[in-house]
Amino acid sequence: RLATEPPSLRAPRGPAPSASPPAAAQARRPRRGTMKDLLHPSAAEQRRTHKLKRLVQSPNSYFMDVKCPGCFQITTLYSHAQTVVLCSGCTSLLSQPTGGKCRLVEGCSFRRKMDS
Repeated sequence: RLATEPPSLRAPRGPAPSASPPAAAQARRPRRGTMKDLLHPSAAEQRRTHKLKRLVQSPNSYFMDVKCPGCFQITTLYSHAQTVVLCSGCTSLLSQPTGGKCRLVEGCSFRRKMDS
């Protein structure tokens, strides 16, 4: 053929188009069996999501009652405390701050306070 023919009249280059899409395109399609219910998510799934992206927004922090292992006095403590917390009875260490939640000292027992 001559090079001066318009592109529409030239013979197509490359392999002929097939009826089915390539395997890579089939792998990208979502499966029909993996649909999830957006209005009724499970409780475990809600705990994993970000606090602002939950169905009902709720904080990750809470208050807790911590029992001192030495004098058994109960102290109310914030879960994300940023300072060292000492027992008011025997001045022993109850928790140390970390980047997020505070770390309780070994031997301390705690109970999460419920909303009231």
